[in-house]
Amino acid sequence: MILTPIRLPVLVPPPIDLPPTAAVLRAQVRAFLAQEQAAGAWRPRADVWLSGWDERFTRELARRGWLGITIPVEYGGHGGSSLERYVVTEELLAAGAPVAAHWVADRQIGPTLLRFGTEEQRRRYLPRIATGECYFGIGMSEPDAGSDLAAVRTRAERVDGGWELTGTKVWTSGAHRAHAFFALARSAPRDEADRHAGLSQFIVELDSPGVAIRPIPLLTGAHHFNEVVFDAVFVPDAMVLGEVGAGWHQVTGELAFERSGPERFLSTFPLLTALVGELVGSSDAGVERDLGALVSRLWTLRRMSLAVAGSLACGEAPELAAAVVKDLGTRFENEIIDTARRLVAIPPNPGAEHGYARLLADAVLHAPGFTLRGGTNEVLRGIVARGMGLR
Repeated sequence: MILTPIRLPVLVPPPIDLPPTAAVLRAQVRAFLAQEQAAGAWRPRADVWLSGWDERFTRELARRGWLGITIPVEYGGHGGSSLERYVVTEELLAAGAPVAAHWVADRQIGPTLLRFGTEEQRRRYLPRIATGECYFGIGMSEPDAGSDLAAVRTRAERVDGGWELTGTKVWTSGAHRAHAFFALARSAPRDEADRHAGLSQFIVELDSPGVAIRPIPLLTGAHHFNEVVFDAVFVPDAMVLGEVGAGWHQVTGELAFERSGPERFLSTFPLLTALVGELVGSSDAGVERDLGALVSRLWTLRRMSLAVAGSLACGEAPELAAAVVKDLGTRFENEIIDTARRLVAIPPNPGAEHGYARLLADAVLHAPGFTLRGGTNEVLRGIVARGMGLR
């Protein structure tokens, strides 16, 4: 009997190399970050793309042309490539710089507007995103739905001149400071035969009448997450994103930007750097082995993430590859914490101004969210299994 080999889909695109100009850009960003730190403008922190909200720093990046890199010049951007943006974001995260204010807008709102937005929407938001003056949140998750976006219960009902939204979004980072967000809502009755049908996206200004923003404090007492409640919020037709009923297709493409970037494996990189600093001079073979294992995995994840960035630069939406990177990357972030606690006998100290103890405390307190935000690992593995034809 001749067995026919099973051809499984490629999980991650082929690796790519950064262009030679990337080295020059990287050096410029590093020099700027060193200057900022020397001036005491901010201290390195873990998980800065969620917790490090600093509008001054965001405007300073914009002034140097490091925001809106991929936004075309006609919309106020710089007409650069996704790989140039990758270099900048990688350096910012590695340094633990405060990037939260612009993160969502620059990472996924801008590219999504370019892909699905109207000309009016692009002219309204893209120039302000590129200048660091417009901040966005993400309106996907809902209470009791977990990572199941198809379980969205927020309703969008047709009214004269637009839509009326009623429902609740949760875990919305920065909503209390953001200007707007993309809200996924059910614009047609749920069809049990196709749970993904009847969903649409809307651009909601967060100061609109009927919007209530309620804080969800972290264990640290910090305020990043929010619950956003819609009470008959009017959204004009001009603020429908893309096509009515095409929300599922649009949002899964958007998630490729959200799940595959370096923030999915570099959230605890400043702690790894500090850990290496604490262990310099150690001759323990076990320590060397553990650090080597972390660094080798870091390099592999970086190559995978770069490959996805290359696909995005070509206009593709590699949802399957992004799910793989996010699953592996967020588990790696937690392993850095576990290794740090095992190899160095310095306890976490959230009251410290800076240094190893503070970085460890930040990482430990933020760690529960790593494998939840952007889709739980269990859901991501389901996406991968389905993409491989295994379920």
